[in-house]
Amino acid sequence: MEIAKAVYVSVKRSKSLQLVLFLLVLTSIYMFYNVGSGPKISVLNESYRAYENVAKDKIVVPAKQESLDLLSVSDSDVNKVERMGVDHPLDVMITFTKAEHNNNLQVKLRTTVQSLLKFSSTKINLYILGDVQSEKIARDILLEVADSQKYTVLHLDIDSLLKQVHEIVSEMQKYFTYKPGAYYSDSLFFMSLAIHKVLPEIHRVIMLDCDLKFNADIKELFSRFELFTESNIMGIARDAQPVYRHNFHMYINKNKGTRVGAPPPDGLTGFNSGVLLLDLDKMRKSDVYNTLLSADSVKRLTEKYSFKGNLGDQDFYTLISLEHEELFHVLPCNWNRQLCTYWRDHGYADVFDQYFICEGHINIYHGNCNTPIPKLDWES
Repeated sequence: MEIAKAVYVSVKRSKSLQLVLFLLVLTSIYMFYNVGSGPKISVLNESYRAYENVAKDKIVVPAKQESLDLLSVSDSDVNKVERMGVDHPLDVMITFTKAEHNNNLQVKLRTTVQSLLKFSSTKINLYILGDVQSEKIARDILLEVADSQKYTVLHLDIDSLLKQVHEIVSEMQKYFTYKPGAYYSDSLFFMSLAIHKVLPEIHRVIMLDCDLKFNADIKELFSRFELFTESNIMGIARDAQPVYRHNFHMYINKNKGTRVGAPPPDGLTGFNSGVLLLDLDKMRKSDVYNTLLSADSVKRLTEKYSFKGNLGDQDFYTLISLEHEELFHVLPCNWNRQLCTYWRDHGYADVFDQYFICEGHINIYHGNCNTPIPKLDWES
């Protein structure tokens, strides 16, 4: 109750904030007397983040804190705050690991976060998916390149999360990596598959690779959640190369005229997971998706389509999309403009441009396979 009193002192001048405070106090009292003797706080609670944004001119969050301990309030309270016309911070996760001795990776992250925060019109909750040392490096980079008022770094217990994810996906990982120890064999690169099971307090999140350059406001990307159909659980862009035309070649040779591996707009081209929009609530509720998230389902599909992958989660999404297109909202290519041209020079020059073409303003450049990202007008 002392916490509630302290917050009251800081926000009492605003009637709208008093309403939110009143709801928080009522909820705190309810929790105190009805939830036993356990802790009365919840980490990463979306509801309080909405309140924090309402009161951001009154409450200053230290940029270098390790984590936030947040009061627990109900979803109805969040809705009341949102009806006031206040946006809560966007949840964004960036995969950044094994960076301590990898200067090139650090340079890539610097570009990603600097451009992301340059264009963002909304405060961002950032989660770094990587080892402890990589998270420390990421925090230092953020302090160098961005205004700390535009973001908050929220700490995740990665070891605990990866243990949970590994228990869920370990039996299927062998289908999506060449060998144990290979880059994409790490459970971290399968986090997105099971994130809805291990982070129950997050509702919608954008997951990013660390080799991107933003050229637009991420809030515009977040708004694409509103375009999801009832069946869509995630947004993802097509792969911009014929990589899955190659990986499914055995099935394609036996099934002439199949859409599998064919170019857009009509082909089942396959996906690139460098930019992912995950509606975790819908993932939790989808019986179809959670049934597919099993070793038996993956084994059946890999055998049916003669598939062996090596690209982590995007192999899984590509594979299940062959029979369940309805699960995916296909992002326009300009939200994940992949620049890698590897397959142009490795047997597919005649069809490469059918996959690679991307017209219009580019919102996010993706320097996959270490491809340099061009210098943009705003950088001059």
